[in-house]
Amino acid sequence: MTTRATSIRPFIGSQNFDESRQFYRELGFEETLLEPGLSVIKFDSLAFYLQNAYVKDWVDNTMVFVEVEDVEDYYQYLAGLKLWENYPKAKLSPIRYNNWGDECFVHDPSGILWHFGTFKK
Repeated sequence: MTTRATSIRPFIGSQNFDESRQFYRELGFEETLLEPGLSVIKFDSLAFYLQNAYVKDWVDNTMVFVEVEDVEDYYQYLAGLKLWENYPKAKLSPIRYNNWGDECFVHDPSGILWHFGTFKK
């Protein structure tokens, strides 16, 4: 095969599409509305599709891991946003120190669990 992959973009559901769009923008992501009910959300060179679709079992079991250069620094950034003040279902969990690396967790307003972590070198 000569074709190379250039990105991977999972589809993420949302219980309240407009609220989730706003949440990700406040998180620092860049949004492009593609059509009613579908946006591409970008974080540096990474991206995912946010859709106006909610299946509780699917959303409740969706987890995304994003590797960041410095989880301590990124955690401080996340804590400073205080997103839980505007999004009662959102929450930030402290850094967990593991044998493979360190990570912190963000639950978005729909319940998607985001892991932001740094691997040990």
